[in-house]
Amino acid sequence: MPFDPPDAFNIADYFLDDRVREGLGERIALRTRDGTVTYAALQARANRFANALEAAGVRPEERVLVGLPDVPDFPAALFGALKMGAVGVMVNCYLGASRIRELYAYTRAAAAVIHADHARTFLKAAQGSPGPPRLIVLGTPDDDALVDNSSLHYVNFASHFDDPAIWLFSGGTTGRPKGVIQSHASFANTTECYAKCVLRYTPDDITLSVPKLYFGYATGSNLFFPLAAGASAVLFPERCTAAELFAQIARHRPTILVNVPTMVNRMVAHPDADARDLSCLRLSTSAGEPLPATMHRRWDDTFGVELLDGLGTAEMWHVFISNRPGRVRPGTLGTAVPGFEVVLCGDDGNEVEPGEIGRMRVRGGSLAHGYWQHPEATRHAFAGEWYISGDMMTRDRDGYFSYQGRDDDLLKVSGKWFSPQEAEECLLQHRHVREAAVVGIETEAGLTVPEAFVVLAAREDGGNAAAGPAPAHEADLGAHVATRLESHKRPRAIHILSDLPRTHLGKVDRGALKREPRVSNRDPESRTAPRASGSSP
Repeated sequence: MPFDPPDAFNIADYFLDDRVREGLGERIALRTRDGTVTYAALQARANRFANALEAAGVRPEERVLVGLPDVPDFPAALFGALKMGAVGVMVNCYLGASRIRELYAYTRAAAAVIHADHARTFLKAAQGSPGPPRLIVLGTPDDDALVDNSSLHYVNFASHFDDPAIWLFSGGTTGRPKGVIQSHASFANTTECYAKCVLRYTPDDITLSVPKLYFGYATGSNLFFPLAAGASAVLFPERCTAAELFAQIARHRPTILVNVPTMVNRMVAHPDADARDLSCLRLSTSAGEPLPATMHRRWDDTFGVELLDGLGTAEMWHVFISNRPGRVRPGTLGTAVPGFEVVLCGDDGNEVEPGEIGRMRVRGGSLAHGYWQHPEATRHAFAGEWYISGDMMTRDRDGYFSYQGRDDDLLKVSGKWFSPQEAEECLLQHRHVREAAVVGIETEAGLTVPEAFVVLAAREDGGNAAAGPAPAHEADLGAHVATRLESHKRPRAIHILSDLPRTHLGKVDRGALKREPRVSNRDPESRTAPRASGSSP
């Protein structure tokens, strides 16, 4: 089951060219609002990009930034870079100039493929940057001609299966993301183990993704996995809102929805949720951040579509723990994907007993080479064939894992450890709460206390539940947790926000929450319900 590639192996062949050789060239690979793209057409466009990149001076093993929205030229440019032996670095095209300038310096990219709509920001970032990449700006006459007039034919570079193929970026909730170097073999391995054995993609599947293609979760589930099966993927460049997602489902009738907990919550909370027809979906996945059991059950009650929560990391490329169709346990991540071994260890390095919290270690054929220019972090996280993460979990006797948070997210209050997720789940059970995040705040006395940040749900009459004095809501929520949580787990303050801050990958930015302005009305030794706080976004 773990993939055993030949020495010469390029994933442009595995995911794309092999489908054309199999006679599937006229099948639909991509679906957009403007029409469809066949496998043969996608291959031809990728070949043009490979030839254009060579003409621009790019050589094998050099980095190529792909900074495009979710349109067919994104996968064509990515496959073009892979075809010529370059390394794809997928970036969010909406980043600011300062962040792009940092990426230029960090990746030392030889070229960047962008669209004219975003050229101003990328050009501004190049000013003063040492050795900025050659920009290929689609939507301009010269660079459109460079690509459009390139040959439709290309002989793929004979990459070694262990050669770097794509850089991903670690998606932690604090700090600057690190470049994770992944090989050609990693992407094929997870496709064989997870996409084919767990989700069982078929040629008739149509996928639709909430996260955009630059996020490795979507690169797999909404591009590589369907292409490996001869299926098709829906691409749309618009910002993903619940309304936009419902419109895309109605237009394309996908069979697999690639989802994240934030959007699960927004879809369930949409005022017209009960009237939406999701009967085309055979399943939805969820990953990227914890999915509370309460939210999972709301999804089940509202849409009746099986929702498979799972866990993946950039260091192992994609999902390696997942619930299975027909065997879903809300509140858990599921069991280890075939081909991967996952163990939970204590501080002494020994495996913990079922039900005890331990730090996750995982091994399998999708292990990354390490972090680019972060040798200390690489030595800490990669130990031989194992990746040692900061994820803390429990596992029951049936092998189902439950997420407890990051090792730096767990809180020790009054001498006792607990996971903030327990308090978050409790808050989510309140009918007025749409989202909740709990973080540890250090007091002036040097003690750590939990504080909650809450986004309120809309009222049933369409109004905002936050209408009215916020302290009254905070007192109500404080009374709610006081009767359901042990004293050391109760948030010492509850802050009402209009929205939770997010990282570049859409996860809750807990570091930003710790910096959120607040008033000093906490009692760090309080054993009663939290006092009301007047803080605002």
